[in-house]
Amino acid sequence: MARIKDVAKEAGVAPSTVSLVLNHKGYVSEATREKVEAAVKKLNYVPSEVARNLSLSRTNTIGVIVPSVSHPFFAELTEELEEALFALGYKTMICSTRRKENAEQTFIDMLKRKTMDGIIMGAHSLDVSIYQGVRQPIIAFDRYINDAIPIVHCDHEAGGHLAASAFLRHDCHHIVEMVGDQAVKSPANRHHEVLAEDMREQGIPYDIFEMKWNAFGYRDFLEAARVLFECYPDVDGIIGSDVAIAACQYAAAEKGRKVPDDLRMLAYDGTGITRIGVQPVTAVRQPIAELARLAARKIVNRVNGVRDGLPWTAKPVLLEGETC
Repeated sequence: MARIKDVAKEAGVAPSTVSLVLNHKGYVSEATREKVEAAVKKLNYVPSEVARNLSLSRTNTIGVIVPSVSHPFFAELTEELEEALFALGYKTMICSTRRKENAEQTFIDMLKRKTMDGIIMGAHSLDVSIYQGVRQPIIAFDRYINDAIPIVHCDHEAGGHLAASAFLRHDCHHIVEMVGDQAVKSPANRHHEVLAEDMREQGIPYDIFEMKWNAFGYRDFLEAARVLFECYPDVDGIIGSDVAIAACQYAAAEKGRKVPDDLRMLAYDGTGITRIGVQPVTAVRQPIAELARLAARKIVNRVNGVRDGLPWTAKPVLLEGETC
């Protein structure tokens, strides 16, 4: 494999001149540039990306931290983020924090050592003190971390109103929402609040069924769904994440409850799993692709020190289905 010294020898120039040509930095005469480019082509020289990044103090890599890559929302999000970052010339390093100790700290240490250029943080960690004082580029995805770290998120207030309107159109009398651990501070909590407010205004009972922290597996949701039906036997409207609703459909069938005849269900995320099966799920769809593109452009702009006027939020939509 050819080295930069071989290219320099072939072109009859110094290695530093080859570096200037390859990195498009400094002045090099057109004749010298042509000789270097001809030598590169003849020797089939491939520049070392590591060496180039060291010279530029860049890695062109963004870290993405999520709770779980098996959960449909985060699976879709990471796929969209990877695609959006790739289109901007960046690679993605993904960290799933579930069942890992110190995973986030490792990523932050890598950021400080300049082995990545920035982080998009979307994990559900309860201890966010490790982000305090970090000066390198970080943005949050649907998480409150601290006042210095901005957040890309869905307009959850609009999402709460969409969910409420779906239930109100179908004359539900007792709504139960399956939610994640409320100790996790997230803009998403706003759609719980809005839904509760809208239900109270109509005199409709509304309850929250809270999951355990960092419970993202289907078995976790199925266990919770069975308990939910025991706690609220008169429930006739359930809202939760896509996986939560899938679990509730299964638990409802075990109970002999008919969806949507005497039990309405609404998913909040609207990933692809709500569109499969014999009964498409009515869902509030978070605009995951749009949010991922926003997050990618935001973090890349911060890495490059560019201010932008891009929004930090995007509107959800209601996907009609057969469960509500």
